[in-house]
Amino acid sequence: MTRRSWLKNALALPAGAWMARFEALAQPHRGKVKITAVKAMQIQNIAGNCLIKIETDAGLTGYGEAGVSGPMARARIAQFGPILVGQDPLPIERHFLEMSSLMHPYMANIPTISGIDIALWDLAGKITGQPVHVLLGGPFRPAIRLYSHGIGVNLLDKGSCRDWAARVNAMPEKFTAFKIGIDPLLGVRSGRFTGTLDSAQLRNVARGFANAREAVGDEIDVACHCHNELDVTSAIQAAKAIEPMNPLFYEDPLQVPYTEGWQAVKRSTRVPLLVGEKLEFVKGFKPFLDNQAADILHPDLAFAGGFTGTRKIADYAMHFRTPVALHNVGSLVLCYASAHFGASIFNFYRSESALGRPTRHVEKMSAAQPPKVENSHLQVPTVPGLGFEPDEGYLKSQLMPGEPFWT
Repeated sequence: MTRRSWLKNALALPAGAWMARFEALAQPHRGKVKITAVKAMQIQNIAGNCLIKIETDAGLTGYGEAGVSGPMARARIAQFGPILVGQDPLPIERHFLEMSSLMHPYMANIPTISGIDIALWDLAGKITGQPVHVLLGGPFRPAIRLYSHGIGVNLLDKGSCRDWAARVNAMPEKFTAFKIGIDPLLGVRSGRFTGTLDSAQLRNVARGFANAREAVGDEIDVACHCHNELDVTSAIQAAKAIEPMNPLFYEDPLQVPYTEGWQAVKRSTRVPLLVGEKLEFVKGFKPFLDNQAADILHPDLAFAGGFTGTRKIADYAMHFRTPVALHNVGSLVLCYASAHFGASIFNFYRSESALGRPTRHVEKMSAAQPPKVENSHLQVPTVPGLGFEPDEGYLKSQLMPGEPFWT
């Protein structure tokens, strides 16, 4: 069999056989490259995440992003080093299973593995000459739909809402969806558990989100952003308060370990429930699918298991015809990883994004052409790997205090 016929057969494989397709594309390159080092580095403004770099004896480098700090990632990399260094990077699922099944002396840290897995897929793309989304079974689409954030708006002030709407409409990215946090309306700190909401708090929720809808009109979607801070009674009441303004989704109102409460909220409202930014593997999302307790899954590639683990989540969700969104407030690495993942699965919904911020701190990470966003859609890179070419000088300028440069 010639390489051309091999690739032709690989590309004809059904989407459900995505790993077999990858194996076919990778087979001619097996054993030609070895991992020499795995490194981590934390920079500012990426939500506490850190960047991962895998170096090889072929001069190729893979980049990933882990949902942990630099020091924590380096501590866990010391554990994974013997598994990876000196190995061919292409048996990705084997590496994934060996790292994720560790139990002694302590259980595997999945966010660190997530960053390593993303970097391995970036390397695989560079070794095979393919974009990551092709290796993952795509593309289903050339660009992925994004949503952004309602930052700097006081929802209880109609003037502030109108000013925010004017800023939104002037953004060159032309985002069509924004999520806005509920906590300022409740008078609580973001992400902290709060007691049962009183009538005044619920009136603020209803008034605030109604003001947002009035300001932006019907052409821009508005979602309600929670951080698992509500109890079941409050979550149901808050859902009823926002329902009249037709929100895009209602994110993480409850703690995630108990899906029974989510079932109660889902039965009480027409607003789509979105869950999962810190959940890991299929096991984290399975109860929500099996119990019909959420409408949209929302994994983060840097937390849920990288490409390998999150693709398994998306495949399981397909059995339930459930869409998969992506949480992402990280770096350009995670942004591009989300683009490739979104292009590679049928049931993709949309991805969160920190692109378009006034600081342009995500865009500045690229030494090449910056990411291209038009009409709320991010173009998926078509070069081998992720398409991330780091501006090392900019990354060095953004190091967290006391953080070493790539160690």
